[in-house]
Amino acid sequence: MSFLYLLLLMGLVFLHLFAGKLRWLDLMPRYRWFSLGAGISIAYIFLDILPELNKAQEEIEHSGSPIVEDLENHVYILALIGLAAFYGLELLAQRSRQFNRKTKESDCTSLGVFWVHIGSFAIYNALIGDLLSDAEERGLVSALLLFVALAGHFIVNDYSLREHHKHDYDRRGRWVLAGAIILGWVLGNSIHLDEVAIATIWAFVAGGIILNVLKEEIPENRESCFWSFLVGAGVYSVLLLAV
Repeated sequence: MSFLYLLLLMGLVFLHLFAGKLRWLDLMPRYRWFSLGAGISIAYIFLDILPELNKAQEEIEHSGSPIVEDLENHVYILALIGLAAFYGLELLAQRSRQFNRKTKESDCTSLGVFWVHIGSFAIYNALIGDLLSDAEERGLVSALLLFVALAGHFIVNDYSLREHHKHDYDRRGRWVLAGAIILGWVLGNSIHLDEVAIATIWAFVAGGIILNVLKEEIPENRESCFWSFLVGAGVYSVLLLAV
């Protein structure tokens, strides 16, 4: 069984490395795939992660931690922090590209912004890798559904990061992010985290996923497909509710 979970991990690593070169994605327009993946990711957030965060909220409230004992809705605050952090990163990348288009006639971010952006996503991927190390306890079916949700999410992220950073992402960025998943998984298998710590990580990651998915679906200047989004969210929701 552990070998199967390792295959799922390596599947996500493969997606980060080669998502831009997968020819089967050309079977239909790529924006339809992105919308499909976005719908799956959002369904996973609302039907799996958010209910789990509600349970985690109770865990945190009874943890006795002096840091959070005076706060309410701790996990939702962390999810908001995750969303705000990745919103700030997106604006930073956009403004760097705008500045370079005007001054250098180059439609990509500066090297400094590239490393800030990639470094932040590397931490994000390491957190996901850490959570994947706990997937075996959830059962194989749940792990497969998690893999599908993260695969869709990574395809959307890969497109966005390549759009911002162009060749820098292909040469270095994708390798850093793929390695971060493996590092997080190794650390997760080496260091046992309690339920409160896991809930904290999931909360932050949930906020990041929500922002990273919606920013690809909402902009008027980017093609998206409502029906693909709806199919992804609907079919995946049925699968989640059936298990």
